Amino acid sequence: MKIGSLTIRHPYVLAPMAGVTDLPFRLLCKEQGAGLLCMEMVSAKALQYKNRNTEALLAIHPQEYPVSLQLFGSEPEVISEQAKAIEERPFQILDINMGCPVPKVVKNGEGSALMKNPRLVYEIVSRTVKAIQKPVTVKIRKGFDDTCVNAVEIARIIEEAGAAAVAVHGRTREQYYAGKADWDIIRQVKQAVGIPVIGNGDVTCVEDARRMMDETGCDGVMIARGARGNPWIFRELKAYDETGQIPPRPSVPEIREMMLRHARLQVEYKGEYTGIREMRSHVSWYTRGLKGAARLREEINRVETYHELEKLLMEKLIETA
Repeated sequence: MKIGSLTIRHPYVLAPMAGVTDLPFRLLCKEQGAGLLCMEMVSAKALQYKNRNTEALLAIHPQEYPVSLQLFGSEPEVISEQAKAIEERPFQILDINMGCPVPKVVKNGEGSALMKNPRLVYEIVSRTVKAIQKPVTVKIRKGFDDTCVNAVEIARIIEEAGAAAVAVHGRTREQYYAGKADWDIIRQVKQAVGIPVIGNGDVTCVEDARRMMDETGCDGVMIARGARGNPWIFRELKAYDETGQIPPRPSVPEIREMMLRHARLQVEYKGEYTGIREMRSHVSWYTRGLKGAARLREEINRVETYHELEKLLMEKLIETA
């Protein structure tokens, strides 16, 4: 998959997820074979006002290249100016979020609310494309609600404005993440534009990804919730593409070691207090379906140090799943 002049060797993309796709998790997904990593979304206004908390979201490691940095906002001049201001940072793609369904984002006219304003979409994208040299991509949804299913129209506008690719989540904003993703809208977008189209929604395994590509013709597949606690999905996708075989799912010891490695990275980059507390959610995702996981989750919220986490995982995570 080519995005601008950049070649993505494996067309499988880690979706941007607030509170999930931070630097430690991205590094693990990259090691497993993710072709493109998307960072947590960053507020263009927060950059403008030099918000101190935003700096941590901008951390990038050379080992994760290629990586996409995602901005959100609703003011064309702010997004384009901030894109220019951070262009020297070591990301390879700038993405603009037009799909976030969270109320506090939508009520400000940002994220998926932009789907209701095609003219503003064009202005945001065109001004940002002109402001920077790096390729600009956009993430959208099927539409805002059932009365505003306009992904095809918006994708055409995005292409006309000069974007290098578009990612389409097959749900409306009103659906959030409920119900079934509409892959047919991804197919319609692919048929309507000439730029690469990345499909998103309900991909949790190799079979899902291959079926999405077959049914929609999309150029790449973006994986969100299917990657939480499951960085191995990228190993499986890469192996299938290269050999036609899907590797066995990770054993309990492999899962345990991945969690501990993840925790060590969290502590390295965020300190023990924050890193271990953030690991609590990740542990719940990693251990879904495993024997002993319910008891482990009962205790995980009391863990405050790496050594406590290690002890808990050794004691509660039973070998046979």
